[in-house]
Amino acid sequence: MNALIIAGQRLNSRLLVGTGKYRDFTLMREALEASGAEVVTVSIRRVEAKAPGHQGLLEALDWQRYRVLPNTAGARTAAEALRLARLGRALTGSDWVKLEVIPDPTYLLPDPVETWHAAEILVQEGFVVLPYIAPDPVLAQRLARLGCATVMPLAAPIGSGQGLRNRAMLEIFAQQRAHLPPIVVDAGLRWPSEAAGAIELGADAVLVNTAIAEAQDPVAMAAAFRLAVEAGRRAYEAGPMPERPTASPSSPAQGVPLPQPELPL
Repeated sequence: MNALIIAGQRLNSRLLVGTGKYRDFTLMREALEASGAEVVTVSIRRVEAKAPGHQGLLEALDWQRYRVLPNTAGARTAAEALRLARLGRALTGSDWVKLEVIPDPTYLLPDPVETWHAAEILVQEGFVVLPYIAPDPVLAQRLARLGCATVMPLAAPIGSGQGLRNRAMLEIFAQQRAHLPPIVVDAGLRWPSEAAGAIELGADAVLVNTAIAEAQDPVAMAAAFRLAVEAGRRAYEAGPMPERPTASPSSPAQGVPLPQPELPL
């Protein structure tokens, strides 16, 4: 199975995972381990300054094992996203940032204009920008021309568990993949089969948080998503059979003698 390349970095896993909504850090670490992920997202707004006897989110992660991806969750404007991105770089030492600009409190839909403005400035400042967007192929191409390292279209509203609601638009992304950086389908997935489906469509990776963290058994669900993403990628690389408008017999009929009709007595 081919590796995923983002900003020149080789990643063997095509599953990225979030660190929010877990019951505790121990469960989070066990789920991350089971997922096989190499990139984990961290909300800068959730990061706490380390205090004596207190373990914060950044301290709970194994920095030797994971690439920590700060995100700008909670930003409602480009200006707020820029502030969080710069803070994230100062706290983690990483130039990577998952860019989120979300003013909508009900459906948590990203603002395309503010996202584009923030991405333009962050790229100029040397950030590796992974922007979270609606499934808009036109916006994706504009962000690609800016120099963003990925595009991250949503499958469905964040945390909704509605699955691949935007399948038709994601198919357009796959058709335009030659003009886009890696496509990471983000948000809204519930079942591992949906992650496999996104990869089979042509997405390069998926990012999952709530579907794992809120599962009855997050560790088992993380392992299931890992296997699903691997299966989806193997299927994509193998290439599917052609779709046909009619049935096609599995066994050829050539050379097989047909039964003779019975003659009347």
